[in-house]
Amino acid sequence: MARSALARPVLALESEPARPIDGIGRIRSIDILRGIVIVLMALDHVRDYFHAAAWTMNPLDVEQTSVWLYATRWITHFCAPVFVFLAGVSAFLYGARVDSRGQLSRFLLTRGLWLILLEFTLINWAWNFSIPGLALIVIWAIGASMVVLAALIWLPRAAVLGIGVAILVGHNLLDPLTPQTFGDWGWLWMVLHDPGPIISETGQFIAFVAYPLLPWIGVMAIGYGLGAIFLAPEAERAKFLTWLGLGMTAAFLILRATNLYGDANTWTGQDNGLRLVGDFLDTTKYPPSLLYALMTLGPALAIMPWLEKLKGPVAEVFTTYGRVPFFVYVAHILLAHLLMMAVGLMMGLPLGLFIDVMADPSDLVAANWGFGLGWVYVAWIAVLAILYPACRWFGDLKSRRKDWWLSYL
Repeated sequence: MARSALARPVLALESEPARPIDGIGRIRSIDILRGIVIVLMALDHVRDYFHAAAWTMNPLDVEQTSVWLYATRWITHFCAPVFVFLAGVSAFLYGARVDSRGQLSRFLLTRGLWLILLEFTLINWAWNFSIPGLALIVIWAIGASMVVLAALIWLPRAAVLGIGVAILVGHNLLDPLTPQTFGDWGWLWMVLHDPGPIISETGQFIAFVAYPLLPWIGVMAIGYGLGAIFLAPEAERAKFLTWLGLGMTAAFLILRATNLYGDANTWTGQDNGLRLVGDFLDTTKYPPSLLYALMTLGPALAIMPWLEKLKGPVAEVFTTYGRVPFFVYVAHILLAHLLMMAVGLMMGLPLGLFIDVMADPSDLVAANWGFGLGWVYVAWIAVLAILYPACRWFGDLKSRRKDWWLSYL
């Protein structure tokens, strides 16, 4: 197959990854897809703050949930895998623009550490309006994976891809291991693979690990390893992403149907079709199983060529959010929490009820806080509408100015 002049430097990056490529602009499908998942992520977090059953039931429990509630939670499964995968792709594209591999490595290291710091401080505070303890959630996973990627990029890109695939495909073999297996080092196993609270020997709470790191390193490494395809001609990129996405989706369906491998949470027969579908699609997010990754990344990659063709106001809205994802992430948590507090105060509830809500929601449950799912959607749309002008302003600022610090936000 003949390749364009743009494709040739992509292949050259295999042996010369430090050579900068001029003229790399923003890729529409990346911004649009990132915008879609950040909008969905906002829905999930607004649900945490406003839904009446947010803390009393699992919305994916087919014995208790409704179709609407199940769909509201399940669709947000796409957010974290796509976000982390695209962070790996963006790292490759950034590396294609800078002068050396060392520059890329330093950027990934410093930005990763910066994100971890923000997770432990500003973001933890925004969730609770206090810092009751460390919570290792998605920004921690992205930041720590960037730190690891800062070392991995010194390997050939094919090796980085191979490591990512090996981690993602093989990490479920480690499921039988528990923190107790490692004795005093059990906390490290929790950081890497087994979620839960880290408690000191004296019983003191240290941190809650919601996003164990190992599989997310794999997802980001795969994104980096596949980054070159996003510099290929559009037709070639569309064909590759379509077939890869469909292949991953087919692999999910086959492995899930057979309960052969890839998720400890196997599905069973149910008494009706909707429950059967719900149980089939209920894969493990913490940590993300192989089937969870295939179920989410497969369809996301398959639709990317279609997103390239998306035009008009809908594309503009998603692109606006997708150009400034970290800004949206921090701002929507803060805004949703403030909106929750404002509604509560108007209802005559005490201010203290809305402090430490994520760390300890027991007071909210006791006060019967929360609304129906329809009002959750109203609050979600309100949060997005309020944020939109600020996102446009910040996106325009980042496009006009090249200050180094803007790349960390």
